[in-house]
Amino acid sequence: MKRFIIPILFFLGFLPQYVQGQMDSTEASLAVRDTQNLNVKLFESDDLFEISLRFDITTYKRKRSDTTYLDATLTYYTGDNDSINKKVKVRARGEIRRTAICDFPPLSLNFKMKESGSDEFIGIDKLKLVPYCRLGYEDYILREFLIYKLYSLLTPYSFKVRLLKINFINTAKVSKPIIQYGFAIEPVKLLERRNRITAIKTSNLTQLSIRPEVMNRFAIFNYMIGNTDWAVPNQHNALVFAQFVPEGSNLFIVVPHDFDYSGLVNTTYAVPNENLTIKNVRERLYMGVCRSEQEFTNATREFLEYKVKFYKTIEDFPYLTARSKKDMINYLDEFYEKFDRRNSIVSDLVYECKTLK
Repeated sequence: MKRFIIPILFFLGFLPQYVQGQMDSTEASLAVRDTQNLNVKLFESDDLFEISLRFDITTYKRKRSDTTYLDATLTYYTGDNDSINKKVKVRARGEIRRTAICDFPPLSLNFKMKESGSDEFIGIDKLKLVPYCRLGYEDYILREFLIYKLYSLLTPYSFKVRLLKINFINTAKVSKPIIQYGFAIEPVKLLERRNRITAIKTSNLTQLSIRPEVMNRFAIFNYMIGNTDWAVPNQHNALVFAQFVPEGSNLFIVVPHDFDYSGLVNTTYAVPNENLTIKNVRERLYMGVCRSEQEFTNATREFLEYKVKFYKTIEDFPYLTARSKKDMINYLDEFYEKFDRRNSIVSDLVYECKTLK
């Protein structure tokens, strides 16, 4: 298998040096991605984007299939009296939210590339949407959207998101449209193209396979938001990518996604894994690999530098209630209180970190 992987890496220009000490024990399958230079408009703006989705919602909610597509029409508006209709396919996606939690599961839209044209969806063939899940859950959706925005402040190795106002129209029966907030997540291939990285699938990864500064940022951010629902080895809510680094280090990059089990979102259904020492998701637990005190000090400094931007992103967000904003800020305050004279944040990370070999 490896003798086929190496030429692919050279061909892509991402990994001209085979990763010493990592890939020797790793069977990686690299997907060759579309590299055409397209200007994707959907994620260029932070403005609320209104769309309508018309399809058989009754069947969608009943079957919850992540393999069967349903015909749908996506409509978006280019002016007060102008709109564009696009034929798309929709299917359910996800695991827990699709099968056990949501009345309205997360969506995947499949576009016909030849019909994309020069519009908001140019360059997109498949698009993940996070809709309302259940009536009354909009607060959770907006909080999760903000978490994506916070992480993107720290690094380009993050998924872009676009806030949507979605009109759901059921073609199976006559009823009023359901109008809810949701958001679209940048497709993986666009993240790859933007950062010159390529996604890998492998059965033999640890946190030590990841570039230290990337892994530290990833783990401390999840600690900050109270998220323990991730793992690098099986890429649970953590996608791993390869990238050539001219300076020499060719370790991998990890990008987080799906934050609904975090304390900062605080959904009613979120519970920590029974094997963890915390009792609820509002308790923080550091899940990252151990580093020296100096390394942790350097890694946490970035979070202190971005504190004002984090808070401003939340406070300036017009679609969340003042009560929810206050709750999010108060929860982050608990994290930042540990940046004291004793450097308690570093002590906690050193105490809770995982020792890996």
